[in-house]
Amino acid sequence: RSFRMCLCVGQKTQILHFSYIQLVYHRVTRDVFCPFYPDLVMSLANGTAVRSVRTGYLWDEISNFHNAGYLQNLRLGMEPVKHWENPETKRRMHTLLSVSGVLDHTLPLRPRPATVEELSRVHDPAYISKVQELSLDESKGHFTVGHEGTFAPGGFTVAAAAAGGAIVATDAVLDGKVSNAYVLARPPGHHAERDHGMGFCIFNNIAVAASHALEARGLKRVAIVDYDVHHGNGTQHMFEEDPRVLFISLHQDSNYPLRSGYVHEQGKGPGEGFTINVPLPPGSGEGAYRAAVERVVLPALAAFRPELLLVSSGFDAALFDPLSAMMLGADQFRWMAGKLLEAAGAHCSGRTVFLHEGGYSELYVPYCGLAVLEEMTGHKTGYTDPYAEDVLNWGYQALQPHQDAVVAAAEKVVELLRSRVQQAA
Repeated sequence: RSFRMCLCVGQKTQILHFSYIQLVYHRVTRDVFCPFYPDLVMSLANGTAVRSVRTGYLWDEISNFHNAGYLQNLRLGMEPVKHWENPETKRRMHTLLSVSGVLDHTLPLRPRPATVEELSRVHDPAYISKVQELSLDESKGHFTVGHEGTFAPGGFTVAAAAAGGAIVATDAVLDGKVSNAYVLARPPGHHAERDHGMGFCIFNNIAVAASHALEARGLKRVAIVDYDVHHGNGTQHMFEEDPRVLFISLHQDSNYPLRSGYVHEQGKGPGEGFTINVPLPPGSGEGAYRAAVERVVLPALAAFRPELLLVSSGFDAALFDPLSAMMLGADQFRWMAGKLLEAAGAHCSGRTVFLHEGGYSELYVPYCGLAVLEEMTGHKTGYTDPYAEDVLNWGYQALQPHQDAVVAAAEKVVELLRSRVQQAA
């Protein structure tokens, strides 16, 4: 049976007729869209609204120009090998997203570099100037601005583009152009501190986005969920005294940085209770992450009621990652993304921005990224994870007692958060 849909474009109205067209219903956002016209979405919330495609996607080819150098040490007999933070994982992820067709259901976002003023909201101006100056020096191959914080000449331009991409996606969501967005950029950001780089990160992209939402867009509450396997130390330190930002990190205990991300790190001063760390033991799999999300992340988001949800999306907790000892698969990242999107739908009108962080398996990162984008767009491509069965059959995927103890300790911080929110009400 044919039906009529009214699409408002500026001040003009077009009547579109469709006959015998399959409609797709997305259970998380309650949107209906037509696969043949992926730029049209009808919300069931009011039954009549038609808006643009609900997922923004930002990929900037300049990301490929970031060069972290090579790993080598003649004294120790280590021949040069490709750095873990190289373009391949992101390039291959973008390729799979493209050939799978999921990008046909996204709105391309135009990148721009972050300004010095925007970077200065979270970074020391002297540090920004240092990165700029070193970036202009073409007499050397690489520069270091902190532990494992390296870049080549021109690196400032690339790092500023990654941070700017985070702002562009945040604005697109806050302006209602899209409901959610994914930023695939490098270098990553969540380790970068106020006055130095660290852990492959130069500028803290997600902190730049959060500060933009607070200072430039006037939001009062922003939540950051970081499921990268390494603790988001830089993000935590930038907001640990700010009750306007809820920071939750699910990471492998005692991985990177060392002596960082313990449960007792709960924020400071007015921000006490607004930092929640869940340092999961090595070997944690589906059961541990499900428990952490259901018992810590979702209750914390419900208590905080953010106006915007930002996600540090690192895929290095996957089974095949060389820099971790965790056991997640693509479907587990899909599940986490779905739960976060549901929470955003309940608390902040679905406004969610995923910012790519780590993930160093060239083989497997693309499948994890595809799973998340499928969940965000509501479009299943038909491409399946070829290693899904291997992941689920790996021993000890269920929640173990020592993992449960960590989640239980983090649950107590959620109680502290609730009390702080009630005090402020």
